Amino acid sequence: MYKKGAIEGVVIKPLKKYIDDRGWLVELFRHDELDEDVYPVMSYVSETLPGVARGPHEHKDQTDYFAFIGPSNFKLYLWDNREGSPTFSNKMVVYLGQDNPAVAIVPPGVVHAYKNVGATPGLVFNAPNRLFAGRDRKEPVDEIRHEDNPDAPFYLD
Repeated sequence: MYKKGAIEGVVIKPLKKYIDDRGWLVELFRHDELDEDVYPVMSYVSETLPGVARGPHEHKDQTDYFAFIGPSNFKLYLWDNREGSPTFSNKMVVYLGQDNPAVAIVPPGVVHAYKNVGATPGLVFNAPNRLFAGRDRKEPVDEIRHEDNPDAPFYLD
């Protein structure tokens, strides 16, 4: 059973919007502010419709670097599934997005899912430290898809 608590290695970093007459700008990442082992090697943006969730799933080797900047708001769910971790079996829930722009760094072995809890389609940026399906997309995908297992203990409300 998972209990509420912080998860070692998960970083939630607020993002600052620089606003002027033209609109706004947000720095999503800088190498001088990241550990080398989480340097992004690719990036993508996904759209998630209102009320829809992605996950839960986890990675064996990949660290995800999510940026939730809007539009819309998301509920991010995290479960520490790493045996031997000092925070093993902890669960975190964080609200991020248009009203609370932030980055979430999710290390390997931490199960994660997010749900669009807003009224409009929402965008999520991810810059993981591993290539999807490896070089030239010729390797197995590093993803354990708990969303495909109805008996998985990872629940979204």
